[in-house]
Amino acid sequence: MKTSISVAAPSDVPEETSYEMADLVTHAATVFFGLLAIMNPMANTPVFLGLTGGNSPATRKQIAGKAVILAFAIIFVCCLLGNLIFEAFGITLTAFRITGGILVFSIGYKMLQGAQSSVHHPTAEDNAQSLEDARDVAVSPLAIPILAGPGTIATAMNYSAHGGAVEISITLACFAALCGLTYVCFVSGQKLVSFMGASALKVVTRIMGLILAVIGTQMFIDGAKQAFQSAG
Repeated sequence: MKTSISVAAPSDVPEETSYEMADLVTHAATVFFGLLAIMNPMANTPVFLGLTGGNSPATRKQIAGKAVILAFAIIFVCCLLGNLIFEAFGITLTAFRITGGILVFSIGYKMLQGAQSSVHHPTAEDNAQSLEDARDVAVSPLAIPILAGPGTIATAMNYSAHGGAVEISITLACFAALCGLTYVCFVSGQKLVSFMGASALKVVTRIMGLILAVIGTQMFIDGAKQAFQSAG
């Protein structure tokens, strides 16, 4: 009798452990593909090419690296302190979406008009300023709101806000993997620039400008709709 009891007890432990591991894998897959759908590195690569088409390959690598690092930093802070930051400054996701929509629209409109940040015969000072302006593109609009926009922030906070350290770690790990994938897509886009040529790139720039303008308009509409719903 005693022997049968001692044999049955240990068999429960591996089954419970494997079940928890399966749950974690399923949750990680859900988080990864959820963030992938929002972040969409492949779709953002043409936008990156349109914004950085006039820069050297080395500068484009710097912009890509800075953009993904800043995007990860933003999501990292939002996952850990998002609710506290929004409450401390009285910021709502609705206001963030409206402001981001206006910003994206204005950038897309400039791209649609074929605006360039450099001149045909720049001086050394102009070159330095142009390089600094190019690097600023990594902050806005690439890092925010394109890579770490309202949708990405809301999705990441949704996955991590109501969980513990495990859920936060999974969310950050998935987003870090997506940042790495985005960097590879952006850097590989240089080959596409060389293949397409300057004239084709101008066409892509205007098309991407139109798309960005539409995205900005949609963000603004969504934010305004949420504002009216909350007011009503």
